[in-house]
Amino acid sequence: MNVARFIAGHIAPGRSEAYARPVIRIAVIGIALGLMLMIVSVAIVIGFKHSISNKVVGFAAPLQIVAFTRNESLEESPVTIGTKFLKKLRSNPEITHVQFTAQKGGVLKTKNQIQGVILKGVGKNYDWHFLKENLVAGHLPDFRTSHPGRQILISQKLATKLRLKPGDAVRIWFIGKEATAALGRKLVISGIYNTGIEMFDNRFLIGDLRQIQHLNSWKPNEAGSIELQVRDFGKLKAIAQTLYKSIPYNLNINTIYDTYPQIFNWLNLLDTNVVVILVLMILVAGITMISTLFILIIERTGMVGILKTLGADNLLIRKIFLYKAAYIIGRGMLWGNLLSLLFYFVQYFFHLIRLNPVSYYVSYVPVELSLSNFFLLNAGTFFLCLLMLIIPSFYIVRIEPARALRYE
Repeated sequence: MNVARFIAGHIAPGRSEAYARPVIRIAVIGIALGLMLMIVSVAIVIGFKHSISNKVVGFAAPLQIVAFTRNESLEESPVTIGTKFLKKLRSNPEITHVQFTAQKGGVLKTKNQIQGVILKGVGKNYDWHFLKENLVAGHLPDFRTSHPGRQILISQKLATKLRLKPGDAVRIWFIGKEATAALGRKLVISGIYNTGIEMFDNRFLIGDLRQIQHLNSWKPNEAGSIELQVRDFGKLKAIAQTLYKSIPYNLNINTIYDTYPQIFNWLNLLDTNVVVILVLMILVAGITMISTLFILIIERTGMVGILKTLGADNLLIRKIFLYKAAYIIGRGMLWGNLLSLLFYFVQYFFHLIRLNPVSYYVSYVPVELSLSNFFLLNAGTFFLCLLMLIIPSFYIVRIEPARALRYE
């Protein structure tokens, strides 16, 4: 029989003296709130990072193979899509999808307004899954015709600003290849999308790649970039380095981190905030438990004296109080888990806490939490709090039996 655990169980919080009960309640509440804040913070940050990353990757693709050039304007240099090179890309087990796109800046003109836009041309093999999920009106363009398709998607923000709707015809003016004259194209809005990310919604139209090929006098096997979807986003940089060694010398490869560094730098800052919250909550819970343990030892000084008189050594008595502290920590963690899971599922299914998508890219607070993170937070909280109690438990060594028995 474990003597220390047996004795600790018989001086459990419910049987403590009246003076210790409010202290124990405060400790339980402190640990519960601390653990709840840690779980909720991690769930929100992971949810934010995944939601926004998925939006950026869904619109722009994780990897883009482009022509190696110092041209920093919107006018892209063409990439020749060779059959052998394309076959090599598709045979790579880390690549799940290959698609061809191009971008060209222009001016969209209506009867009363003009707006600078970027037409993103996409090919027949384009993955429409992301835009289909974010379509708010109309339908996706149909590029299965033998001639360049005239249907385009426009963002909800631009459609509202320019008072456009599905079915409306618009004229967009582009700079020709020789930059000597403007080239106009009359296109028809087939649908309206909304990603919630300003840098996309303020600028991009989605149209047929063949329109840009025709405007730039490119060949049918030329595109502005080759976009690649990957199997494991966590290996993105390693995949990019491997591909860079195998692509032709006149091509370069960009990751989504290089294309949109401002978004991912902001997301990385959230990790720092979570670390600060975790450290503060652990310190608060630990300091609360240290104070509680001291009060429990002082209140049970007479019991310590009796145990020492009966021959119990300091290690056994320390174990008794550490077991008692573990009971209190466990009780607080139980309530913390219940409260955090309640918040998690309510927010996950009902989206009660709303956000301004202009500032945060999403319309509600996204939450996401894996079982591994959940168990790591629980295990880390328990063992760190218990570890912080080892040093104050040495106070028992200073208690002398003769003086301690005066408390009885």
